[in-house]
Amino acid sequence: MSDDAHKAVYQPLKIGRTPMPEQDPKVRAHNFLEVPLGFTPEMAQQEASRCLRCKKPMCISGCPVNVPIPEFLKLLSEGKFDAAAKKIKEKNAFPAICGRVCPQENQCEGHCILGKKSEPVAIGRCERFAADYERENQLVHLPKLPPKNGKKVAIVGAGPAGLTVAGDLILLGYDVTIFEAFHKPGGVLMYGIPEFRLPKIIVEKEVEYLVNLGVRLELNTLIGKTITIDELLGEEGFDAVYIGVGAGLPTFLGIEGEDLGGVYSANEYLTRSNLMKAYRFPEYDTPIVHGKHVCVVGGGNVAMDAARSALRLGAESVKIIYRRSRAELPARTEEVHHAEQEGVEFHFLTNPVQLLGDEKGRVCRMNVEKMELGEPDASGRRRPVAIPGSEYVIDTDLVIIAAGSKANPVLTKNTNGLELNKRGYIVASETGRTSIPGVWAGGDIVTGAATVILAMGAGRTSAQDIHRELSGQNNKEQQ
Repeated sequence: MSDDAHKAVYQPLKIGRTPMPEQDPKVRAHNFLEVPLGFTPEMAQQEASRCLRCKKPMCISGCPVNVPIPEFLKLLSEGKFDAAAKKIKEKNAFPAICGRVCPQENQCEGHCILGKKSEPVAIGRCERFAADYERENQLVHLPKLPPKNGKKVAIVGAGPAGLTVAGDLILLGYDVTIFEAFHKPGGVLMYGIPEFRLPKIIVEKEVEYLVNLGVRLELNTLIGKTITIDELLGEEGFDAVYIGVGAGLPTFLGIEGEDLGGVYSANEYLTRSNLMKAYRFPEYDTPIVHGKHVCVVGGGNVAMDAARSALRLGAESVKIIYRRSRAELPARTEEVHHAEQEGVEFHFLTNPVQLLGDEKGRVCRMNVEKMELGEPDASGRRRPVAIPGSEYVIDTDLVIIAAGSKANPVLTKNTNGLELNKRGYIVASETGRTSIPGVWAGGDIVTGAATVILAMGAGRTSAQDIHRELSGQNNKEQQ
C-alpha cells in the first residue's frame, strides 16, 4: 500500500490513540504484577496504522538510538510482528525494556507530527508489543558472529550503558567481559525499577541473550576494590575498558533526624524490594521496614516507584512530599497518573525541615513548611521559597528520601589519572573518551542521573568509537 493510500484508508486523525489495557487500580495497588497489560495483536496493528509515514520522520530524531520507527510501525501494521521486532533491534537491543520505561512523551512520541493535531502514535507501546511477541513466541534467534579479532574489552557495570556496549562489540568480533558489583546483572533495571513497571524476567532474558552470544559476566566484582582499571589494562590484558557504573550514591536532605530508624534512601529501599525481593516475603526474608504511614520526599520517577512500592508492601497511606508545584514534577505523567489512581497523596509546595523520633529512636513525625515559587534557579524551574510561619507536622513511621543521586566514588577515587568534574562525575568526550588512554565512560556516571535510553545511546556511541580505535580506523582517518 502506498503512503497516500495508507493515509486515505486509515485517516489517523480520526482513529484516535489506542488505549492500553491495565490492571484495576484497586487490585494492582496490592500486587507487584505489571500494571499495563500490553496490546493485543489487533490493538498493535490499529495503533501502528496511525503512523503518517512522514517523509522526514521527526520521531527518529527524538530517539537517542535512532530506531527506524516508521519502518517498524509499517511492518507492525501489516501483521509482520517478528519482522517489526527485528527492525527495531537493528538500532535498539532492548526494545522490551525501552518500550516500558523510556519517557517516550519527551522523545520519539514528543516529536510525532500527528501529536500536533491529535494524540501521537503510541510508539513505546508498539515497541513493547513487537518485542514481547518475538520473545513469547520463541522467535529470538542468535545472529551469526564474525570471526574473533583477537581484541579484549572490559565493561564495568552491567546497567543499560554497559549492556549496550557489550551487545554491540560482541557482534564485531571482540571478546567482551562485563564486571558487575552486584550478584545480578542489569543495574538500575534490576535494583531501581519495580517489578510492576519492568518485570525482572524481561531483564534476565535480555542479559541471557548477550551471554548466549558469548559475553562473559563476572558478578560480585567491585572494580576499584576487587580489581583496578590499571590492572584490567595491564596484567589482565584488556585492550579497552568501558565504565558504565551509573550514579548510585544517594543524596540526602541534610536535615535533623535523617539518622533515625525507619529513614531510607530510595536507592536502598528499592534495592531491598527489587533486587533482594522483599516483596516476596516470606519466600525471601529480606529486612525492610513495612511502614503504615509512609512519606516519600521527591517528585521524580524514583519517588513514584518508592511510593507505589510502599503501597504494595502494605502501607495504609503514602504521601509524596514535593517542594515545588505539580507543574514542576519531573516524573513521567503516566507514573504520576498511576500513583494517584492507586491512592498516593501529593503534598505540593511542601518541604521537610526536621524528622522526629520516638523513645526507641524510630521516626514518628516529619516537620514540614509550606513553600511558594520564586524566580527560576539553575535548573530553569522556579525556586521554592519558604513561607514564614507555615510549619505543620505529618505523622509517619517510614520516610523514603528520593532527592536524587550522585557518583559513587569507589571506582573514580581509586583510578589514577581519571579526570572528574566538580560533582565527581567522569569527564568524557562526546564519544565517551576519558583522560586515560584506552578508557571510555558513559551513562549516568558522566551525565548524572538520566534515562535508560540516553545511557544506551551513550553506550552505542562509545562502542562505535572503541571499534574505530581498536580496529585502526581512527589512524587511517588521520593519515
